[in-house]
Amino acid sequence: MKLLRVGPVGSERPALLDQDGTLRDLSGLITDVDGALLADDSVLSRVREAAAGGELPALDAEGLRVGSPIGRIGKIVGIGLNYHGHAAEVGAEAPAEPIVFLKSPDTVVGPDDTVLIPRGSVKTDWEAELGVVIGSTARYLDSAAQGLAHVGGYVLANDVTERAFQIERGGTWDKGKNCETFTPLGPWLVTADEIPDPQVLDVQLWVNGERKQDGHTSDQIFAVGEVVRYLSHFMTLYPGDVIVTGTPAGVAAGQPEPKPFLRAGDVVEVEIEGLGRQRQEFKNA
Repeated sequence: MKLLRVGPVGSERPALLDQDGTLRDLSGLITDVDGALLADDSVLSRVREAAAGGELPALDAEGLRVGSPIGRIGKIVGIGLNYHGHAAEVGAEAPAEPIVFLKSPDTVVGPDDTVLIPRGSVKTDWEAELGVVIGSTARYLDSAAQGLAHVGGYVLANDVTERAFQIERGGTWDKGKNCETFTPLGPWLVTADEIPDPQVLDVQLWVNGERKQDGHTSDQIFAVGEVVRYLSHFMTLYPGDVIVTGTPAGVAAGQPEPKPFLRAGDVVEVEIEGLGRQRQEFKNA
């Protein structure tokens, strides 16, 4: 299933995109698309049955804002340098263990919402990423297969990053990752049953119509199941938590000087097969 949240900021309602591309209202069945929904197989089954039976009313998508497809996110966990190509382009060795950082849920915006370049920024960068949404509580998992079994769905993400804040200002990466609007998600959440193998997906990104990233999740150093397994030994992962699993080669920081960091007026588009497409215009904060 493709699950969405649509409507004004703070007043989104749950929806479903059916096989014909028609937007369907889920507000008569569920209150939100969130961890509680993903953890409840009986409710998910009712949604599937209603969709298959043609019971869900259609929504007029014209002019309707699409928000983040997952609400009430507990935490966002980022994985750094997780593609061989990206590590190579920035001159880094492939890490022996996953590099982990946290993003605040209040950085999340919808897939087509405006992204703000922070004041003082000179190195705002793009990162097309596969986002993993946890579907059941994960603690001390033993295998990558168990890791995959705890995934509830997948989302498209742009892990926007300010490189000077991240690398040149001391401390941890968090300063470059947590500026407002720095985590566009969506347009929809695809339940895990529709993506049996997350390591076979194309990941693409364009800036002002020029393709910058053209990667594939098979290039990940640590596959999705292993990432979930690994994280479960350092933190408890709860339904609705999001993991952004790293970006392929092609970021601004990996390109020759002068590096084409983002400026006000730039438009970034991101796409992963099966997960839809995003479009953000960048403006000054």
